[in-house]
Amino acid sequence: MRNLRVFVAGVVAASAMVCFVSGADAADVTRLAGDNPKSPIAQAVAVPMGTFTLYFISGTPAGPAHPDLPRTDPNRMGDTPTQTRSSLDRLGQSLTQLGLGYGDVVMAHVFLAGDPAKGGDIDFAGMNAEWSKKFGTPQQPNKPARSTVKVAGLATPGGLVEIEFIAVKKN
Repeated sequence: MRNLRVFVAGVVAASAMVCFVSGADAADVTRLAGDNPKSPIAQAVAVPMGTFTLYFISGTPAGPAHPDLPRTDPNRMGDTPTQTRSSLDRLGQSLTQLGLGYGDVVMAHVFLAGDPAKGGDIDFAGMNAEWSKKFGTPQQPNKPARSTVKVAGLATPGGLVEIEFIAVKKN
């Protein structure tokens, strides 16, 4: 019975993908290359879907708060609020390159690693404080849906925050 449920779930997922992909001609999909030409991922991918275009913007970690410090120094990247601000600013640059703004973001995924300075706990309040400067403000009132996940670690040494966006814009 379990195998049948797994099979049915796979068929449903595959059917959903066929419906999704059939809305856009593969030739219309555009990819924004990142700064690193050797990177195996795109910075963002735009998928036209009728009168709208969906934008999938890759996970973006913070840049170092103190680039003069060695990569192994725990203070190099900064705390969670500092890294959140940096990640959101870097994502803002990607949005601008795509002709978008924070108000076009409809979904976000936030990955938070435990902060050693907080005994391994995530600084959810610190992340939210910076987040609230970009979303739900009088200047930019739109708020995206969001998932926030505590992770064991991130690829960036000393990284505590990585954020990815899905945005949509009417053609």
